[in-house]
Amino acid sequence: MPPLPGAEPYHHRGGPIGVLLCHGFTGSPQSLRPWAEYLAEAGLTVSLPLLPGHGTRWQDLAVTRWEDWYAELNRAFEQLAEECERVFVFGLSMGGGLSLHLAAEHQEKVAGLVLVNPSVRADNPATPLLPVLRHLVPSRPGITGDIALPGAVEIGYDRFPLHAAWSLSRLWHTVQQELVRVGQPVLLLRSPRDHVVSPANSALVLARISSVDVTERLCERSFHVATLDYDAELIFEESLGFVRRLAGVPQATDATDQRG
Repeated sequence: MPPLPGAEPYHHRGGPIGVLLCHGFTGSPQSLRPWAEYLAEAGLTVSLPLLPGHGTRWQDLAVTRWEDWYAELNRAFEQLAEECERVFVFGLSMGGGLSLHLAAEHQEKVAGLVLVNPSVRADNPATPLLPVLRHLVPSRPGITGDIALPGAVEIGYDRFPLHAAWSLSRLWHTVQQELVRVGQPVLLLRSPRDHVVSPANSALVLARISSVDVTERLCERSFHVATLDYDAELIFEESLGFVRRLAGVPQATDATDQRG
């Protein structure tokens, strides 16, 4: 089934520095598209894949597992690594968890991570019941669209399948075990008023990773999908400055980069 209008993957061939972006659970590339285009306009090579089972209908997600989502992200990473000298990985929500897994797997091949409200642990007390519930209840109401900015819309599912939610919980378990293997520079941006992912997720990441170069920023005005919210510009500018600093690219003096 073709993706929903606006949920298509995105790729831009730019300079020798690449950025791979990963959307969240039940979401689509649309939630990161403005970010991807901002980075492309700054001269970076950008890849924003559509994860299997996403961007069509929730029933398609029910027959996929986290290993399928990761396989597509890894494929896009390998392609980007062939095109570019250095590759950074950015992720929103579950995309942050998948990005951490990729960083643990590829080690020095990942130049740095930018995580926005990363999801790495269970916040719902019913999660331990998913092995049984997934066989009894096909789906639950969706979690997309947690945005403070009036008029901003996230393209995603209005329901999520419990089979996929169970698999997501297995991803969390995997990522938690390997956070200590993540030693790359990290920029973590989180929303204090996130209604989907609790602050405990970011706290767990920061407590367990081995990275020395770590920066945390708050998206004070935004909810979960901060990349489409009031703090989107902050995320875009901070992430571009992060890449330029680590890649040795001179900082811009115009409005595209406020870090100077």
